[in-house]
Amino acid sequence: MNIKNIIAVSGLPGLFKIVSTKNNGLLVADPDTGKTKFCSVRQHQFTPMETVAIYTEDDTVAIDRVFKTMLDKQEELAVPAANAEHKELQKYFSVIIPDYDRDKVFHSDMKKVIKWFNYLNDRGYLTAEPEKDHSEEE
Repeated sequence: MNIKNIIAVSGLPGLFKIVSTKNNGLLVADPDTGKTKFCSVRQHQFTPMETVAIYTEDDTVAIDRVFKTMLDKQEELAVPAANAEHKELQKYFSVIIPDYDRDKVFHSDMKKVIKWFNYLNDRGYLTAEPEKDHSEEE
């Protein structure tokens, strides 16, 4: 999984890659076009992908683990469309995260996870290979 510098920006569709940080905002790039854009902290909120988690009955599960499970089960269980019926999304989530908290994980959350998964997977950010630890290379 290579989601370390990927963020969601409030008010903007899709996900972005962090190019640089500034005192008053972030310089982000669109993964498709490479175009950069400055996003002010006064107008936007930023959600790094590596901090996103899904509520379970006991605790939470990190989004990269959810994406890994989705990748692993993709052969046997197709990822539903983000605009699928609520029952279909619930059924899918009960397979990939059997103990997800049905009171705290809303339909909109399920849609976001599926949209993000498709977006990142289509652009090659999600792989079944574990990331190399840079400290081991040195």
